[in-house]
Amino acid sequence: MKNLYTSYSRFKNILCFAAIALVYVSCKGGAAPAADNTAAPAVTETPVKVTTIDESSLVNYTELNATSSFLQKNYVKANAIGYLQKVNAQIGHYVNKGEVLFTVKTKEAQSIGNSINVLDTTFKFSGVNKIKASEHGYITQLSHQVGDYVQDGEQLAIISDRSSFVFIMQLPYEMRGNLKNNQDVQLTLPDGTKLTGRVASFMPTVDTLSQTQGVIIKVSSNAPIPENLVARARIIKSAKSNTISLPKSALLSNETQTEFWVMKLINPTTAVKTPVTKGIESGDRVEILSPKFSNKDKIVISGNYGLADTAKVKIVQ
Repeated sequence: MKNLYTSYSRFKNILCFAAIALVYVSCKGGAAPAADNTAAPAVTETPVKVTTIDESSLVNYTELNATSSFLQKNYVKANAIGYLQKVNAQIGHYVNKGEVLFTVKTKEAQSIGNSINVLDTTFKFSGVNKIKASEHGYITQLSHQVGDYVQDGEQLAIISDRSSFVFIMQLPYEMRGNLKNNQDVQLTLPDGTKLTGRVASFMPTVDTLSQTQGVIIKVSSNAPIPENLVARARIIKSAKSNTISLPKSALLSNETQTEFWVMKLINPTTAVKTPVTKGIESGDRVEILSPKFSNKDKIVISGNYGLADTAKVKIVQ
């Protein structure tokens, strides 16, 4: 009886071990397919456009305001005490030198009339004085009209001398070295008209607050230009010849624009971050001072924003 019980216990233990082994094998076998189904993540390639460096001349311009002005104004004054009989002047009209603008009849002639001529026909007394324009220009102010009583030496009109027409540009004094006498300056009027001016002289004073110096620019234009018109004057700030440059779209920077870099291809599918030092900017191009790129280097100009270092790319046309 004891042997039978012992055999039964051994058989029971064997069954338990067999069940445990079966469960272990089943669990292990179920985990294996899951491992086989795990695939490697796909590498994302960013489509980009590339370019190469260009060696050319770059010119950096700066624009300043220039205001039109007549430097010389001629004052037309009465030459006798009397009454204005005729006024041939109108505000805004252009007059020539020697043109009769006003006719003044003296108060004595107004009072006596033709009495003297009746008494003596050879006297030829009229009492009428003619006042002429002293220079060519535009009537910019008219003070009297027909019938007004005027005093000797009283101002009747102001003629802005056409030959004295200039643009006055306010130049920061630290940029004084960028301009010289007889240097050409391009002016752009508010309507888009472009004029070529020439530096004539520099004002002998500097504005206390803005520390700017007035520069007189002479222009030649057949079309009349009004006074106090503000134009944009473009002057050369700096220039470089045969320097390496890239399109501005190739240049990336941090938020404070203290660091600059480009994405350069080290092979057909990998772009690396390359720090650069930029120089002057001209139009849509920027000068690259360092590093020295070669003509074979390919620089990303489109799709480069947000690219990480050693990014995978795909060149598109």
